[in-house]
Amino acid sequence: MSNIYIGYHFTIEPKDSSDSEQAKQLGSEILIAELGEKAFESFTETETGISAFVQKDLWDENILDNIYILQSEEFKIEYTFEEIEQVNWNEEWEKNFEAIDVEGNCHIRAPFHPKTDAEFDILIEPKMSFGTGHHETTHMMVQHLLEIDITGMKTLDMGCGTAILAILAEMKGAQPIDAIDIDNWCYLNSIENAERNKCKHITVYEGDASLLTGKKYDLIIANINRNILLNDMQSYVDCLNDKGTLLLSGFYVEDIPFIDASCTEKGLTYVKKLERNNWVSLKYVI
Repeated sequence: MSNIYIGYHFTIEPKDSSDSEQAKQLGSEILIAELGEKAFESFTETETGISAFVQKDLWDENILDNIYILQSEEFKIEYTFEEIEQVNWNEEWEKNFEAIDVEGNCHIRAPFHPKTDAEFDILIEPKMSFGTGHHETTHMMVQHLLEIDITGMKTLDMGCGTAILAILAEMKGAQPIDAIDIDNWCYLNSIENAERNKCKHITVYEGDASLLTGKKYDLIIANINRNILLNDMQSYVDCLNDKGTLLLSGFYVEDIPFIDASCTEKGLTYVKKLERNNWVSLKYVI
């Protein structure tokens, strides 16, 4: 393989301007998921959309065929592309991935970030950048976990991404822990990161909520997005043990009525809300 990449730079504009920020985030997630099915291997979020990179040896002029969101009536998506010599991914990560510090107690960092004296030091190797939304929601979910005694709790990290939350859960004494993500890259990266942090009680699965049948947990962490949360809420509730806790994030303040209605009608009791820059995280118990 050569070190030459083709970089695509997508501008994503929702056609319904009344819900632009949330819609743009959803459009970015869908586009990344579709491109991930092709040969694209890394993505970075930009102010106007995303950039995606593919090795030139794996590229052809029809690579965007069957990327259905590009024909969606809900989005106006434009793009340019360029040839890039010898992409330095560490440099890309450093430009786009910032360490996350939560109240000085938890530090989430990549190898190029200096170690701090935080009680919980989580080292990850990001294979694609985190967007602002991910920072905000991860931060709030970490806050929730830091406040809860989860020693010995059987835990699920649903939509685990890089397995940050599963790793923190183990560091705080939870076990055993299942981490699930539908994306193959996330599945592989979660395994690597669990090993990197010397975790012994995390099992990573590739798949969706259909894997939850017959499972039971004391704690469920779901940092995904509104639509998936609403679609899978009953599965989460069915998996919760008595007095179990459900932590949710990945959505906006405006989504709270929809999330809360789904939770309360399924027998969950609201406990707490965290908010950062219009992103929200909610805690429920059963």
